[in-house]
Amino acid sequence: MSATDTTTDAQVPADPPPAPRPRARRRDSLVSPLTPTERAARGKAARAAAPLAGHEFWEATADRVSPLDLLEAQAATRVPELVPIRHGRMLVSPFTYYRGAALPMTSDLSTTPVSGLRVQLCGDAHLSNFGIFGSPERHLFFDVNDFDETAVGPWEWDVKRLAASLEVAARENGYRRKDRQRIVADAVRAYRQTIREFARKPMLEVWYAHLDMDRLHAEFESVLDPAATPAVWRAVAKARAHDNLQAYDKLCQVLDDEPRFVSDPPLIVPLEEFVAGVDVAEVAEYLETLLRTYQRTLQPDRRHLLDNYELIHIARKVVGVGSVGTEAWVVLLLDRGHHSPLLLQVKEAMASVIEAYSTKSQVTHHGKRVVDGQRLMQAASDIFLGWDRIGPRDFYVRQLRDWKGSADIGGMTVAGMDLWGRMCGWTLARAHARSGDRIAIGSYLGKSDTFDAAVTRFAARYADQNALDHAALEQAVASGRLTAVQGI
Repeated sequence: MSATDTTTDAQVPADPPPAPRPRARRRDSLVSPLTPTERAARGKAARAAAPLAGHEFWEATADRVSPLDLLEAQAATRVPELVPIRHGRMLVSPFTYYRGAALPMTSDLSTTPVSGLRVQLCGDAHLSNFGIFGSPERHLFFDVNDFDETAVGPWEWDVKRLAASLEVAARENGYRRKDRQRIVADAVRAYRQTIREFARKPMLEVWYAHLDMDRLHAEFESVLDPAATPAVWRAVAKARAHDNLQAYDKLCQVLDDEPRFVSDPPLIVPLEEFVAGVDVAEVAEYLETLLRTYQRTLQPDRRHLLDNYELIHIARKVVGVGSVGTEAWVVLLLDRGHHSPLLLQVKEAMASVIEAYSTKSQVTHHGKRVVDGQRLMQAASDIFLGWDRIGPRDFYVRQLRDWKGSADIGGMTVAGMDLWGRMCGWTLARAHARSGDRIAIGSYLGKSDTFDAAVTRFAARYADQNALDHAALEQAVASGRLTAVQGI
């Protein structure tokens, strides 16, 4: 994302020398067999069907699907006793409502203009789903870090979900209107300019691109001021402290010389409290079998690494806002030689909210869908990332904490949120460029700020709608239609 973008719409990558005609690609492939010139022309032609200025469109029509109906439908597939906690967390503010309302917003986005260019979507690209984490090489990267809803769909949906989240969060922080507009426009501009830059680069260079928190790209240096953006820099410091040892100290205790997860229902419930009266040895054997099944989805060297750990304990843990009500477990393992802890999270993966409005996933295992999407979009992924199936439910597995950190949104200054939003825009463009046609998307977006301005207006309109939807949730709870438990 450069300060100025001097590329004209006509400047596209030169056609490569003639090559053998490519073989027919799979029907679900996002890789284009066209030449760069043809791809750029395809992007520019898409403006006829979806003009850039048209992306400001949002209107709640009379036939709009009720968000409350959608939330109730989701609740029917979740753990019943946890659903009120989800509603309670969404009630806290318009922003927490927004975090849990990925399905209602996807339903709304399905009525908005799209260019017809598809990518691997995050599916829930709000600003709290970006953060800092440790790469396998032990560098701190800034990246997308939640992929429960990942699926193939219109790239515009991720951009608009990010933009609206910035507007909603900025309103909650009490920022002035002109500051909110600048924050949103800067994030969208970062996306547009970055994907246009990647359109001019070889695919391998795109693949290796990342935001290293120790050596941020030159385009962010002018705003890397700890005094102006304190929440961002606290997030960097906390990320290094958020590791397995920190999680172990917080979640575990030693009983009779054996480490165990603490019991703190309903947030943390050890497995034995679910299986009272069942032979503990049988349960342990079952869990060992599950662990071996999950190991088969890892690379051979990582299977070997995990073989050095012994399964000790397991508990159910409530996580997040949007994920509350899905099955989520934490697993404690100890190094067989050193007895140092490793904590894994086993999280249920349901059908993506994107699939009902876009392309149904070609992957029948939703845990694998999440893992495949994460590996495709992230610059570097967790070495223990894998999947498993337990009965009728699909799960994916990752480390519980591995230098993970996200900024305190409520504590952000205007400059801090502007910086965070720009990094989100850069990162989202990089993620989309890895899977979709970056040349066509860059050509579609063009050199002007027409798209930036349109999405900024969309974000303001959708933030208005989000506030109304949050109020409707409050009314539904007050009337008894929905049950909510707050403060958990």
